Amino acid sequence: MRITLFRSSLGCVVRVFGPAPASSSKAVTQAVAAHLYCSRKTMHYLTEQRGHLNSTDYRLYFKTPEGRYISPFHDIPLIAESEKENDAPAKKAKTDTEVIYNMVVEVPRWSNAKMEIATKEPLNPIKQDVKKGKLRYVANVFPHKGYIWNYGALPQTWEDPNHKDEETSCCGDNDPIDVCDIGTQVCSSGQVIQVKVLGILAMIDEGEMDWKVVAINVKDPDAKNLNSIEDVRRSRPGHLEATVDWFRKYKVPDGKPENSFGFSGQFQDKDFAIKVINLTHKHWRALVQKKANTQGIICKNITCCDSPHVCSTDEADVVVQSAPVSGPANPVSKEVDRWHFV
Repeated sequence: MRITLFRSSLGCVVRVFGPAPASSSKAVTQAVAAHLYCSRKTMHYLTEQRGHLNSTDYRLYFKTPEGRYISPFHDIPLIAESEKENDAPAKKAKTDTEVIYNMVVEVPRWSNAKMEIATKEPLNPIKQDVKKGKLRYVANVFPHKGYIWNYGALPQTWEDPNHKDEETSCCGDNDPIDVCDIGTQVCSSGQVIQVKVLGILAMIDEGEMDWKVVAINVKDPDAKNLNSIEDVRRSRPGHLEATVDWFRKYKVPDGKPENSFGFSGQFQDKDFAIKVINLTHKHWRALVQKKANTQGIICKNITCCDSPHVCSTDEADVVVQSAPVSGPANPVSKEVDRWHFV
């Protein structure tokens, strides 16, 4: 018997009335926003589970409220939009000074399973990463338990492995750009939340550029008080230092060396972060338009109007229906809860 599980993405709506003051970051972001593909009029998404959680066949597919399967990588817009009301055109969701971004949550805070958007599978569902045939779990490097933020990706971005960063001379890691939501709410895998960007960290992972955006859920009680990386440093002593420490050491228990960082491990500000995001969005556009080497990435999508990779609803249905049916979660080894001291 087929079991289908649905979960709301619980997307929020942010609106502003009246003109907003200009800023350099806003100007750059709005310029890129003009190129977004077929932006949706809603922030509300559903997920459908296939396979068994904690197994190699687990997949979490995304769909619209109308029942159309979509790719969270390609079809969810980078820049959030407020919902359409009374047949009026949707507006870009923004606070008084900035544009708000969509974030696809892959890994909830405090959890260990390394969940990620499957960039090399049709419709790019979320799955658990596998290495050497085994499911991947991040180690608990004392004093950290699992991931210390909600961790995920900004849709419609791509760290191009053919693009060399000027500061680090490293090329992109072939994934959407990563984002850490430092809000207080523990989210769920597959949840789509709206965040404002605060800064960015230039991590180098095994020789590849792996940017880490720092952002906060706009629904968080602290969101109105956190508007820059310096606000985080001032109001949350130790939070940024813990973030660098986590990214530096999290692979050490697996026998890997510590990760290194550009800019001497110093967080760059919001304006710098937005420039990096905009560049990765530009690279993503080239990817889905077949103007860049796909590097094995599957660009099948439903809504990117100018993309040769657009597929029909029927084709998307076939992709999901061919996946294993949902079933109960598999048990997780107690080894996942072990502390590691490095």
